[in-house]
This record gives sequence, C-alpha cells and structure tokens, in this order.
Amino acid sequence: MRFSPFLVVFVAIALLFDFLNGFHDSANTVATMISSRAMRPRAALALSALAHLTGPFLFGVAVATVIGHEVVAEYAATVPVVLAALLAASGWNVLTWLLGIPSSSSHALVGGLIGAAVLSQGWQAILLPGLLKVLLTLFISPLAGLLSGYLLMKVVLFLARGATPRINVFFKRVQFFTATALALSHGTNDAQKTMGIVTMGLVAGGALSRFTVPVWVIATSAGAMALGTALGGWRIIRTMGTKFYKIRPAHSFVSQVASAAVILGAATAGGPVSTTHIVSTTILGAGSAERINKVRWGVAGHIAVAWLLTIPAAALLSGLFYLAIVWRYPH
Repeated sequence: MRFSPFLVVFVAIALLFDFLNGFHDSANTVATMISSRAMRPRAALALSALAHLTGPFLFGVAVATVIGHEVVAEYAATVPVVLAALLAASGWNVLTWLLGIPSSSSHALVGGLIGAAVLSQGWQAILLPGLLKVLLTLFISPLAGLLSGYLLMKVVLFLARGATPRINVFFKRVQFFTATALALSHGTNDAQKTMGIVTMGLVAGGALSRFTVPVWVIATSAGAMALGTALGGWRIIRTMGTKFYKIRPAHSFVSQVASAAVILGAATAGGPVSTTHIVSTTILGAGSAERINKVRWGVAGHIAVAWLLTIPAAALLSGLFYLAIVWRYPH
C-alpha cells in the first residue's frame, strides 16, 4: 500500500473530521447523564470515549460500506471530491459547535459528498438508490427517536407509579450500562462514516484496489472519535442537557435506552443516522410523555432549522472547497 503526500494529507483531514465528530457529538452520549447527575462530567466522557473506541470492532462496518460505496459513483469519488466533502463537514461542525447547536455530522458529510461530486461530474455521479436509503434513514430515524422516547417514558411512568423518590437512585446507577450501550452504538455508527470516506479515498488514490475497509482504518477512525469524545463539546452538552427542560434521572435513562436501540438498529442494517437528532428527539419524547408543555419547543425549533439547513449548506461549502482544491492542485 503506497501513499502519495496528497493522500497522507487526505487521511489526516479525515481523521480530523472524525475527531471533530467525536468532540461535537460527545453531547449525545453524556449530556443527559451529566444533567441528571448520574455521573461526574469527566468520568462520563471517559466512559463514553472507551465505548466509542470499541464499538466499531464489535458490530461490523456496514455503515462504512454504504457511505463509501453506495452514494457516489466510483469514478466520481476522486480524492479532491472526498477531501472537499470532509473540509465542508468539518467546517460546518465547527460553526455549529461555536453556536452551541446540535447539528448532524452525518447530514454534513452526505451534503459535502453531493456538492463536490455534482460539481465535478454532474448529477449522474449520484447513485440514487444509495442516496435514497441514506436520506430516508437520516430523516425517519429522528421520528423513531421521538416516538420511542415518548412510548418508553409512558411505560416507565406506569411501572414507577407510586414509587418513592428513592427510585431515582436506581435510574442513576443503571445509567452506567445504558450510557455505555448508547456510546457503543454511537461509535459503531458515526466512526464508520469516516472509515467509509477514508477507504473511498484510498481506492481513488490507488492505495487500495477495491473497497475493503482495512483494520488500521477501523482502529485510527475509532481512536480519533474516542479522543474527540474524551475532550467533549461543552457548549452542545449544555444545550442538550439543560435547555430542553430540567432532565431527571428517569428522562436520562429513557433517552439513553431509546437512542441506543434506534442507532444500533440502523447501524447493523447499514443505515447512517444522525445520532445528534436521535438523542435530541428521544429527550423531547421523554419530556412530552410526562407533560407536553414541559418541553421548550422553541429550542427544538432552532435545532430543526439546523437539521434542514445542514445538507444544502454543506453541499455549498463542499463545492467551494472543491473549486479551491482543483485550482490549487489540478488533476
């Protein structure tokens, strides 16, 4: 396996995106646990980082194959196209982190691929069946999160009726296991997106003859996400943990169980999802199950706007990055 200097830079930027993904999305796995005081912040982040590191090794690379092989035609997946997509997704992650808005790294990456590939080869470069699968998964999964959070919270409220406040001790302690399951599912889904992108670039750059995810790509992608998770995106943690409503241990438990189920189910089926939006909607579902006006729906509205803007914004950014790359390094 031979690497050109340009390919080395590409892999480095891909891992930077993965790091930013972990940094940005660490809120997904720890915000409710921290807010409900089930675990101290640094301990929660450390637990989440360890689970992110091991997740991809336990549940396979189906998502990586979809992202890297079924969205953009092979002839259009050149290194400049994939590099532009990564730069656009990373830029969008940084911008939304600065604003404290939980946005989707998955949406940003897909939007980046679309923008650069279309500008490079036209709309025929987009594989519509694969793109449709990705978009359906991305848009349906938050609704599944909202519904599962709502229904599970109703079940918990029914089972816990008449319980004393000491039941909160149970909900706090059990979150060690539910948060670990959520972090494993998040690492399984999100780290694979970078694995798919890196492998796509290695094939395009001639370092691999066919699309097969190498073990070192799995290890470095998982490690980069785990490192980002360990450092934590505190702005978004505050948004998800405090601005929807005052999260109690029961809400945190329900959100983690519902999110892990939806994310892991999608990952094993090869569907890349936005863990940010799934966790956000399970939080909303859990709160609204208790009382509909408990939730600050205005905050949810801001997140929904970011949800709708991410793909077109990332596509536009990616197109600009692609033009800059091919101007500087014509091919």
